[in-house]
Amino acid sequence: MFENFFSNDIALLIAGLIIPIIGCVIGSASVFLLKNDSNSPSQKLMLGFAAGVMLAAIIWSLMQPAMELAAEKESIPWLSPTIGFLLGMGFLLILDSVTPHLHPSSNSVEGMPSKLQKSTMLILAITIHHIPEGMAIGVVLSGALEGGDMITGATAIALSVGMALQNIPEGAVVSAPLNNMGVSKFKSFLMGSATGLVQPIAAIITMLLIDGTMPIFPAILAFAGGAMMYVIVEEIIPEGQSGKHSNIATIGVAIGFALMMVLDGTL
Repeated sequence: MFENFFSNDIALLIAGLIIPIIGCVIGSASVFLLKNDSNSPSQKLMLGFAAGVMLAAIIWSLMQPAMELAAEKESIPWLSPTIGFLLGMGFLLILDSVTPHLHPSSNSVEGMPSKLQKSTMLILAITIHHIPEGMAIGVVLSGALEGGDMITGATAIALSVGMALQNIPEGAVVSAPLNNMGVSKFKSFLMGSATGLVQPIAAIITMLLIDGTMPIFPAILAFAGGAMMYVIVEEIIPEGQSGKHSNIATIGVAIGFALMMVLDGTL
């Protein structure tokens, strides 16, 4: 019943870009309620939940459509999705290696040497997370606006809602540590919420870059999937499994994955 709900291109575009930001705002607001403890059960649950949502989104919103589109267009249906996936992983590997950033649960700066403030490097860490998610939104929105059967407006909205859900814990893990660094709660909330703007910006840039490249669309979908997979296996899962309460993070993965699977199937 949702097939024609977002049939208007402008409504689809606006909803697809705005919905993820809402999740980031909600998550950032947790700075008024939660303590910053990366080993707390609630933090572990949220990290696992984010990983589960992203894994499900990669499978059903990106890789499965990529394989199906490639099967229609190409003689070797697995080739371009595989290349795109590996290139996406490589792109985030390079981005992660050169960008100075700091994770909430660590005092060790990653990336190139920098004299940036810790708060700035923390924001950069979350920015790296949001870039591939924004790319995924942009790619799927482009496919939906193109009017194909594999990627519909409902598919794009399902992905945006999924990104909003996983943005809730990501908003929380940036606003609470900022407050712990001495930033006021209100300013931490604003800064955490502002990181969500990275996704629509990355989505719009991606849509502009891939305009007219529909013949290689399977590879582009897989590229976004690979970029998101890098964030999951390099950052979110290790952080969720470190220290205490790792089993709660695993439960979070299951809940997030199942919820995104139901959401994708419903829409």
